[in-house]
Amino acid sequence: MIDFKTISGAALPHLETLCARWLPGGRRIGQEWVCGNLRGEAGHSCKVNLRSGRWADFATNERGGDAISLAAAVTGLSQAQAARRLSEMLGLGASNV
Repeated sequence: MIDFKTISGAALPHLETLCARWLPGGRRIGQEWVCGNLRGEAGHSCKVNLRSGRWADFATNERGGDAISLAAAVTGLSQAQAARRLSEMLGLGASNV
């Protein structure tokens, strides 16, 4: 069983680094990562709260509440696949997936 809560919580301290990787056209503005869209282009329509993990692409009305849902949206993976991949990236081990 995938421990979504643990994986999501473990990702929060690394969220700015993850956003820089997944959404390279963006930048930090205050407590948010701001970019144009979920393809990582430059702009201001997509925002990720770096404290809570909540995110939204206001141009497409896509939104989510954590790093797992963001990873799924950016990569086109399912929530489970994104959680497994994120767990691997964070070095959490097999006990969480």
